[in-house]
Amino acid sequence: MKWRGVALNNFDGRVWSNSFAQTQVRPGGDGSYRLAPEVDPRTASVVASRSIRYRVLMEPLGTNVFFLAEWPRNLTGTFRQVSTDAGGAVYDLDADHPINRYEAESQLPDIDTDELRLAANTAPGEMDRYLKLPPLDVRISKLAEDITAQAPSNYEKAVAVERYLSTHFGYTLELPSSVPADPLAHFLFERKRGHCEYFASSMAVMLRSLRIPTRIVTGFRGGEYNDLTGQYVVRASDAHSWVEAYFPGSGWISFDPTPAGSLLARTGWSRMDLYLDAAASFWREWIINYDVGHQRSLSKDAATGSRLFVDQARRWIERQHSALLQWARRAHNHFTAFPVRWLGGLIAFTAVLIALWNVRRLIGGMRARSLRAHPERAPRESAALWYDRMVKRMARLGWRKSPSQTPLDFVAAIQETALQEKVARFTRAYESARFGKSVDDAQSLPELFKEVTATETADLRKTSNRAAAG
Repeated sequence: MKWRGVALNNFDGRVWSNSFAQTQVRPGGDGSYRLAPEVDPRTASVVASRSIRYRVLMEPLGTNVFFLAEWPRNLTGTFRQVSTDAGGAVYDLDADHPINRYEAESQLPDIDTDELRLAANTAPGEMDRYLKLPPLDVRISKLAEDITAQAPSNYEKAVAVERYLSTHFGYTLELPSSVPADPLAHFLFERKRGHCEYFASSMAVMLRSLRIPTRIVTGFRGGEYNDLTGQYVVRASDAHSWVEAYFPGSGWISFDPTPAGSLLARTGWSRMDLYLDAAASFWREWIINYDVGHQRSLSKDAATGSRLFVDQARRWIERQHSALLQWARRAHNHFTAFPVRWLGGLIAFTAVLIALWNVRRLIGGMRARSLRAHPERAPRESAALWYDRMVKRMARLGWRKSPSQTPLDFVAAIQETALQEKVARFTRAYESARFGKSVDDAQSLPELFKEVTATETADLRKTSNRAAAG
């Protein structure tokens, strides 16, 4: 299962970007949003096989994008403004209600490969923006032609390129020691191993060189099933990129050229993560996100129980209610007699509640400080913390990173050469530590952060001097 986020259509030779305009979606009478499919299934060779409904509890990711299964039909949540773009992405425009919980319905596609093989091999005129390419290494288009020489249809060409990349190249999260001038050619003809972005970019570019419209999709793949909660846990490490190719009469079809990884078996102490996920899920679902919907759910569950159980529960509630009233009367009498003592106790009780409410945040802050001070203990987590701190510092200089920008896109957007070089060095170390678990690069992040902040201090000093001179 893939959880689709944003589609990217522009490629400049190094990074992909999104140029789609957004269109606001009007809510229905029940407050849900109907998301129209990109292809009419009644006239396409790809039809909906079955409908699935799912609920997503999402930790803060710094993005306003909903992650949805393919062919989303409906979206429900406490969001007053929702928009979509031509790439199929769905966005939350309600700044007062960031994404944390939503429900959706999707119809999974059922692909008729025989019909796809008969699809026309010419792309409609409106697909030209999905065919644009920058100047490429001539070996890339030659490789695409060699791979697909025996494929008679565009669909079979796409399958041939997907199979070639997934079987002839290796998967790794380690980044090259230096940034090559042409990352795509370096991946295809020299290094021959990389992460999902290299595989997806290679396939998309090779298909475009064959005049097959393509785009890159970013989101998440799979997830780990937690048999304690009956939920799938999708982590940051499940972030993924894949390819969508367009075929007349069928629309956009997904391809994934990245080699499949091995599944992690949870046994013994490793199952502790599942228990922690279950506890976190319960906390978010029934404590933080408790609302009318949950009350209705509880009421429905109660209605399905036996009548005897309901009667027993009613009598127990009546007894507890009576005991509560007696306690309240006694408390009222004590409070009337000793108001100062009760007021002090109430203040102390409130202070304890406030402390308990903030203990998780305090523990999280202490843990984050410890990881920043000792990156070698958890390279991936400490790298994420240092990168977040660097992005906040860059915002003070006016360089704000948008949620849709990748780390490399953010580096490319910085127009001050000296600052860009320092942020690029920091980003390379971050990616190596975050995705390659490099301890050395994680330990280098504090020093690289000082270099970036030194640039910030110098820029602020210049600004202050200019202001004084003015």
